[in-house]
Amino acid sequence: MTSNGPTSVKSDRVGAVRRLANRKFRAKVQRFLVEGPQAVREAVQHTPDSVDEVFVVPGEFHWLQGFKVTEVPEPVLLAMTETVHPQGVAAVCRFLPFVPPAAPRSIVVLHDVRDPGNAGTILRTADAAGADAVYFTGDSVDPYNGKCVRSTAGSLFHIPFAQADLSDVLASYKGMQVLATSGAAHQDLREVDLARPTVWLFGNEAHGLPDLELETVSIPIFGSAESLNLASAAAVCLYATAFAQRA
Repeated sequence: MTSNGPTSVKSDRVGAVRRLANRKFRAKVQRFLVEGPQAVREAVQHTPDSVDEVFVVPGEFHWLQGFKVTEVPEPVLLAMTETVHPQGVAAVCRFLPFVPPAAPRSIVVLHDVRDPGNAGTILRTADAAGADAVYFTGDSVDPYNGKCVRSTAGSLFHIPFAQADLSDVLASYKGMQVLATSGAAHQDLREVDLARPTVWLFGNEAHGLPDLELETVSIPIFGSAESLNLASAAAVCLYATAFAQRA
């Protein structure tokens, strides 16, 4: 069903959508904004019940047939969204339900990870590497932050994720080994049995993890770089785990 939406950037409806950029407002209404064809397509294909409304500029969006589609002028869509080029489509979605995995083999925990680009990229990598769930703990960014959502490229509609207390997460997966990365670790990634069910704990971009008395591993550096950035380190660890568990 297609209908005509607001034509003025100053309309209350536009303002309400734009307010989804505010964390407190998102939490209050339990909604978030998804921008761009790729992410919206993943939403309608994988979690159609989460989609409240789709806003489009007049164009070819036949793949949205069956959804409530509201046509708006391009300036109105731009006023609703955070990106400069949302490519003609955005959707308002409900917060996604979290169902803990029944028999997990790979769990990702982001603790005090505050950069939304890093957090979204790691969630996307976790999805690609076949992880079972992602948890945001401590002072980590809100997973529904606009930049975080965009950085997932739609993967947040594929993999369960939740905000939780770190101690509760670790208690829920007592039977799994818990690993954290550290440049000062006495063992590197090649010396750990990653075929075992594993919880990977990744910490703050600048300060790393607090002293949690966890087993730590380092990522070997073969060139002259001092270290890897957080998202790259997470990708190495998660794919090493995926390879080991599928060998």
